[in-house]
Order: sequence, then C-alpha cells, then structure tokens
Amino acid sequence: MFRVLYSAVSDKVVTIQRKLLLDLVTVLSVPGVHTCFQGGYCTEKGSSDEVTKAHLAEAARRKYGDASSTIFSKIIDRTLPADIIFEDDKCLAFRDINSQAPVHFLVIPKLPIPRISQATNEDKELLGHLLLVASSTARKEGLSNGYRLVINDGKHGAQSVYHLHVHVMGGRQMGWPPG
Repeated sequence: MFRVLYSAVSDKVVTIQRKLLLDLVTVLSVPGVHTCFQGGYCTEKGSSDEVTKAHLAEAARRKYGDASSTIFSKIIDRTLPADIIFEDDKCLAFRDINSQAPVHFLVIPKLPIPRISQATNEDKELLGHLLLVASSTARKEGLSNGYRLVINDGKHGAQSVYHLHVHVMGGRQMGWPPG
C-alpha cells in the first residue's frame, strides 16, 4: 500500500536534484487526487512542495547513497551561481531562490555536514560560527526588528538538500507556531 503524504510535486525541483529523482518519477497517478512514486510515497493535490522534495530527496539518498555533490557544494565551488552576501574560510551565506520572507538567506558550512543530527562534538566551533555569521549577516541585511533561524533535519523535518544549512528569514512579522 502507498502511504499518503500531504504534499505536492513541484515544478520547481532543482535541476541538480532532478537527475537523481528521475527514477522516482510518477509510476501511478490518479488525476486531481494524488501521485505515487516508487518507494511508496504518495502526494495529495494542493499540499506542501518542500515536504514532497524532502521525501523524494530521502528516497534518492537511500537509493543512490549520500551524494558528495549537492546544489550547495556546487554553489561553494562556483559551478552554480548564487547571490552570495557573505563568505569566509568556513562558510558562506547567499539569498534563497525560493524566498519565504522579504529577507531570506541561507548560511552553509563549506564542510559538507549532511544533517544537523550528524554533527559531532568536533563540529561545535563550526556550528557556533554559522550562528554568529547568521546574526551578523542579518544585522547587515537590516533585520533589526528580529528574524527567524530554521534548520531542517531529515525527512520529517522537510530537509530537501542534504548539506546542513541555516535559513535566516525576516523583514516581516513571523507567525507561530511555525510548523
């Protein structure tokens, strides 16, 4: 049986991920109701795009293993363009192309930690550095009235790119609860 997930397939699936996801493309569809993918994942019409991408990314990771090359590693090595607003020897920050707020940028480590849950004690300094960069960059971006930091982890956390990243969103009043 297929498990129904409340999400929808996005037309905006990142080109880099598309190659990995082609094997997972629709194998069964019920027009206007849901689409099912290999691996037992189904989506319902009108539900969250990011959740679908997270489930598909997890399925691709299980099928193909942890890919050393992600969309973020391609931004780091400059084979993929991005609007970079900060960079040092440990991390970089760039504007999110799928902005969820007037100001939305990501802070990523240059060391490719796949998930926050896979970080170790050896990563403490780097993790602290990411938060300090998020704070100082938010200040430079004019977010003096506050902002939200988000780190998605794994399939249930809606992580769609398996390279640790901190979302920084602001420029408007955030709602609660966030999920």
